[in-house]
Order: sequence, then structure tokens, then C-alpha cells
Amino acid sequence: MAISLGPAGGGDDEMTSTINTTPLVDVMLVLLIIFLVTIPVVTHTVPVNLPKEINQPTETTPKNINISVTKEGDIFWNQEPVKDYAALLEKMKAASVTVPQPEVHIRGDRDARYEFVGKVVVVCQRAGISRIGFITEPPHQEE
Repeated sequence: MAISLGPAGGGDDEMTSTINTTPLVDVMLVLLIIFLVTIPVVTHTVPVNLPKEINQPTETTPKNINISVTKEGDIFWNQEPVKDYAALLEKMKAASVTVPQPEVHIRGDRDARYEFVGKVVVVCQRAGISRIGFITEPPHQEE
């Protein structure tokens, strides 16, 4: 059995340019063992039947009621003018008792006062309409 204590000729000490990979291999083996032990725990979960999502665009059907409000405050029921809010309330009450209840889509002019659109929402509420939506235009995308 022999031990090497340095260069044989007693010359200058030389720098060793190799990397000792033994600690690296030890760490990798420990990590491999940890992953092999913990992976079965991670994959063992409670079986759950998750719901599927469906993204359907909104389509305007004849059952929907389109209410348009101009910037002057004029009201239109499916492109037909309505005299005033009392007449709109009567039409809404008649529509609210149908089964299934129709959706009301409100299209307010950009320059219309909030008061005009707010009154239409109040009329819908008083008539018992439960589903109200606002129709807007998407912003223009510049190319």
C-alpha cells in the first residue's frame, strides 16, 4: 500500500484542474431517492369528476328583447318606437310572464345621458324582468 504525498522530484506544486464529481453524484442519488419515494403520494389523489367548460357566444334569439335608447332619450322595442316609459312598462309586464322569461338587451347610445338608460333598467326591475344585459361594441383594434 502506497501513499502519494506530492511530486517525486520535489518540484513546484502543480494545480489540479479536474472537478471532483463525487459530491455531485451523492446529491443526485439522494434527490433521486426522494423523488421516487414522494411521486406515488402525489399521484394518489381523490377521484373527482370535474365539470367541462363550454364557451358559447351570445346569440340574439327572437325571445330576446332589444331595447335601444337614443341620445335624445327615445326608446325603441325591437326597432319599433315606444311612446313613453309607461307604455314600455306595460310591454315589459306582458313579456315578463312568458315562460321562459326573455332576456332584455339594452343598447344605449354612447352620448345618451345615464338617466335615460337608468330609467329603462328601473322599468325592467318594476316589471319583474330578472335577466338584463347591455350590448356594447368591442374596441377597434389598430393594425
